[in-house]
Amino acid sequence: MNARFQTLVYGAALGLIIGWVLYIGKDVFVPIVFSILVFYVIVGLTRLLAKVPLAGRHLPLPVRYTLSIVVIGLLLFVIAYLALASKNGVVALAPQYQESLLAAIQKIAAFLRLENEPTWTTLRQDLLAQVNIQKVVGSTVASVTTIVVGVLIVILYAALLLVEQRSFATKIANLSSDPRNVARIQQITSDISARIGSYLGLKTVLSIFLGGLSWAVMAFVGLEFAMFWAVLIALLNYVPYIGSILGVFFPVVMAIVQFDNSGQILAVLLPLSVIQFVIGNILDPLVMSNSLNLSPFAILVSLSVWTGLWGIPGAFLAVPITAIMTIVLSEFPGSRPIAVLLSRNGQV
Repeated sequence: MNARFQTLVYGAALGLIIGWVLYIGKDVFVPIVFSILVFYVIVGLTRLLAKVPLAGRHLPLPVRYTLSIVVIGLLLFVIAYLALASKNGVVALAPQYQESLLAAIQKIAAFLRLENEPTWTTLRQDLLAQVNIQKVVGSTVASVTTIVVGVLIVILYAALLLVEQRSFATKIANLSSDPRNVARIQQITSDISARIGSYLGLKTVLSIFLGGLSWAVMAFVGLEFAMFWAVLIALLNYVPYIGSILGVFFPVVMAIVQFDNSGQILAVLLPLSVIQFVIGNILDPLVMSNSLNLSPFAILVSLSVWTGLWGIPGAFLAVPITAIMTIVLSEFPGSRPIAVLLSRNGQV
């Protein structure tokens, strides 16, 4: 019992040290992890291209890699371009949005008969009068340049990983002189590559499909910055559970600010909600087939933990990191029970 308690204490201390290092080093670790995931997305898309009927199996591997790299590169370019293109427009329209938002709040207050209540007046004077949306938006988009630089660093890291991919097998073979250890490491890396690559590849295809449908709805209604919101919705699809809610929330807030007609607001709210529901609850499980085998509770816990450590980037990275941890933990007798608890069905 004493030895077990000592092991538990050492494990907890090691976990705290690792968490502290990850927290203070997030500016270094986040781009590296993102680049690894981009690498896996490219690998996953390459495998998906091989499954395309008729033409897929006839495409040489270098051609499929090239097509995957072009697709990912274009997506990253579109994200960076929309962030830069939307910056000036959002800042210019911020005062108008502020007035529209205040008018919408006043309408809600009038509907609830709170307009003459002292609490409402105090709230409007003490809080709303102090809110300057233009400054808030300006400070938010001021980090656009940093985001673009981060994207370029991720692309560079991912490109280097692709270049070094040819020597991965040789490096793994030379990690140990024991063939059993080499075979075990090869099995782990192969499992991680297959499952994470497949997950990210399929998730990327579904996210593009989700963003395209959402853009069609918002463009039809006439929502401003529809393309920007569509890209944001596609990106939020990588965040489990919360991403679907935010993917509807942000465009609806924009619709409330832009439109005076409740019919137009509902024309944004209802279709986006239906699209998110169908893709999230029907199409996503059908296509993904629970490929990562993670417990929903474990996903939510990992989402909280990694968001606490790395902020917004941690929310996007939570699921892949947890899946990798589960695969690695399942290979060692001492940590296998943790992997079982993290799994959906207890099979690892």
